Amino acid sequence: MATSHGNVTSMAQGVTDSAAAPVIRTIGLSDLHRALQRGWEDFKAVPTHAIILCIIYPVLGLMLARAVLGYSVLPLLFPLAAGFALIGPFAAVGLYEMSRRREHGEQATAWDALEVVRSPSFGAMLGLGVLLLALFVTWVATAQAIYIAAFGYAGATGISDFVTRVLTTSQGWWLIVVGCGVGFLFALVALCISVVSFPLMLDRHAGAGDAMVTSLRAVARNPGPMAAWGLIVAALLVVGTLPCFLGLAVVIPLLGHATWHLYRETIEPELNPQPLPPRAHRERKPAADFPANLFPWRRKDGA
Repeated sequence: MATSHGNVTSMAQGVTDSAAAPVIRTIGLSDLHRALQRGWEDFKAVPTHAIILCIIYPVLGLMLARAVLGYSVLPLLFPLAAGFALIGPFAAVGLYEMSRRREHGEQATAWDALEVVRSPSFGAMLGLGVLLLALFVTWVATAQAIYIAAFGYAGATGISDFVTRVLTTSQGWWLIVVGCGVGFLFALVALCISVVSFPLMLDRHAGAGDAMVTSLRAVARNPGPMAAWGLIVAALLVVGTLPCFLGLAVVIPLLGHATWHLYRETIEPELNPQPLPPRAHRERKPAADFPANLFPWRRKDGA
């Protein structure tokens, strides 16, 4: 009898868990267009703050380009630039927070974007971010191994030599085909596990495992639109890297905001959201008070 009772309890628990799982919608290309359009509206509403949040991308890109040219590892420039697509979903969590706040009619500034670190699920976001970072490092190492397999350990003497190697030799075309094929697999893995994971963790405070499972379910339910979304992301990132990576200051926030709205198009709203305890109010300290605002225990009257 005890065993039977335990089985019934387990079945009931399974039904409850299944009912609590996010409901996946079937989406089309029009939903992708609507997500991009709403992402652009978010970007226009807070362009300065979005660019400040993402300025590290063009700066990092310029530093990477200089390091690559200076240390004769030019073949890694493209893999490093392409790797932005792998770690971008985690780097854009502040942008998701801004879009979430605008969606609810709340104030959305750079200060508010930083509030994401106080989310109950930030630890789960960080864990998945580390996984994406490991994927990025593995991709770069794999790209280097592919180049060595094609041309050996001798580095290119300059840009013209590198371009000549890649575009005018059989080894170069082998490198392009194999490198793009392997890179596609890395990008596919990143897309499948993260396309809606971070917005879901921010919105419903889900764990990393549940978020990845939901993301996989969303891709399985909408393989065509999700493949199109991956192509859109790749194309926009290529456009963003062309003018010395400076275009990423616009592309990254646009994609970040659009990803939040893609999540809204893909996942049904929660019917009975669980209320969370309100966060403690954090006083906003204007820049004009610097450096006095570094010492909150001091009273403004100087006492």
